[in-house]
Amino acid sequence: MSIYNCPNCKNKTFNPLTKALAGQLNSIGRNCPHCGKRLVNGKGATIFNAIFSLICFALIVLVYLKAPKIQWLSPIEGQVVLALIAIKIIVPRIVWAFFFRLEPAIKMGSR
Repeated sequence: MSIYNCPNCKNKTFNPLTKALAGQLNSIGRNCPHCGKRLVNGKGATIFNAIFSLICFALIVLVYLKAPKIQWLSPIEGQVVLALIAIKIIVPRIVWAFFFRLEPAIKMGSR
């Protein structure tokens, strides 16, 4: 079930999964099944990803520096860092799937 319109051909050709995998402005993007042009999530997705990545990186550094001093955090430091890395990968894709507009890709992809 496609619920998102392609900005080029105006047909509903993208579903949340394909929209989530389209990526941000610096990615190659996904081809529209109808018109064949590459599409990505817009500027908002790129800005969100940059801010979210910085927050996750700051939290990873904070956990690394503070874990030896906090008794309950020290034994689970590795799991917390791995969870933050997984969150950094998964959350932006969920947000891209539902909140940002599709735009034509500006990066040239390999064909």
